[in-house]
Amino acid sequence: MMKIACIPNLVGGHLGGWRHKDAFDKPVMNLEAFIEMSQIAERGKLDAVFLADGNGVRDMHMPALFAANHPSARPSFFEPTTLLSAVSMVTKKIGVVATATSTFEEPYSVARRFASMDHISKGRAGWNLVTASNAGDALNFGRPEQAREDRYARAQEFYEVVAKLWDSWAPDAFPQNKETGQYLDPARVRHIDHKGTHFSVKGPLNISQTPQGRPVVFMAGQSEPGMELAARYADGLFGAGTTKQDCVDAYANIKGRMARYGRSPEALKILPGVSIYVGRTTAEAEEFYEELQSLISPVLGVHYLSKMLVHDLGSLPLDGPLPDNLPEETLGGSSLRRYILDMARRDKLTIRQTYERTLPALGGPVFKGTATQVADEMEDWWRNKACDGFTLLQPVQPRGLREFVDLVVPELQRRGIFRKEYESSTLRGHLGLADAPSVWKAKAAERGAA
Repeated sequence: MMKIACIPNLVGGHLGGWRHKDAFDKPVMNLEAFIEMSQIAERGKLDAVFLADGNGVRDMHMPALFAANHPSARPSFFEPTTLLSAVSMVTKKIGVVATATSTFEEPYSVARRFASMDHISKGRAGWNLVTASNAGDALNFGRPEQAREDRYARAQEFYEVVAKLWDSWAPDAFPQNKETGQYLDPARVRHIDHKGTHFSVKGPLNISQTPQGRPVVFMAGQSEPGMELAARYADGLFGAGTTKQDCVDAYANIKGRMARYGRSPEALKILPGVSIYVGRTTAEAEEFYEELQSLISPVLGVHYLSKMLVHDLGSLPLDGPLPDNLPEETLGGSSLRRYILDMARRDKLTIRQTYERTLPALGGPVFKGTATQVADEMEDWWRNKACDGFTLLQPVQPRGLREFVDLVVPELQRRGIFRKEYESSTLRGHLGLADAPSVWKAKAAERGAA
């Protein structure tokens, strides 16, 4: 079955999305709106809601862009594990996935937060492990910028420590027997005693083993070290390319690496981001698209394109070409930058034409049309091994998610490629993943063999 997650970003996934007449009013710190979005997603039987995160206020040096807001800025945004723990109390089945960075945080605190969220949600938690590269965010933690190689080396060790901490306690470590007076079994807990290049952590974690054994781990890497880390450890991957062919190539590349780590390709679900513009007719979908495009001023479009390309384009002619000397590699987001530059050069686009093509999905793929047309695109990508499913970035909320659930989901269900009911109570179960590995299972197997 196709796997589908969504990003319940209240400002939508289009630069003008929050201004649309059908968008949420006053989205800043609006808990009720997040709950509404999550309940719509659960009504559609989606696998998970996913919240990205940042660790600072960004783009203050670009006043026009800063004042207008954009979907990745998050100048005022809930800490995601706190928010999703609240969401899990008013939902029953849908997975809840939050971002936490290995670049600035510590393994013990991340392990504890996500273990708590897995218990609170009764087995629906996921952690999106990212290697943050924003220089301004680093300053909030008193850290310098890190080279990509250092960030990924730290991320690998960070994951390994967190996984050990989640495995501190055996599943039966807490008998809580009132008659005998035994609250816990000292033989069913272990120190992890980790000493590595980046971390020294004794353990154990002060939280019992979670309902899933451990939360589901997502990553978003498209760089070479990111793909290698995902092939080695990830259960899910957000983002694998910006076109269908990109995604086909990345899918084969990443899954082709997994055997060297003793993993089956089915142990990793790849869900690239896609923006959906759906209507009851083709004309309605096109009208919706054009309404949003009209909400973007040229000044704002140039500012956002400058941000994505990490180069100030404000002094250049709007209807002239991009400069020839723009670097394809910078500290963060190189894959999106390369895609935009390749597209602009291949199609001989002006700066205006480049931002007009880029903004509807912030550089990612767009599926537009009727429910049948959108479902055709989704099925084509899925059947041709471009992905195992999708992460939905809707341009306007709540309209975008509501219309996807009401129009596209029934069409996918009719084709037999998406669930009609949840068959599991855990995120791991929704995604069709095997039970989490555990030292306690290994010890039990050894005792059984003996």
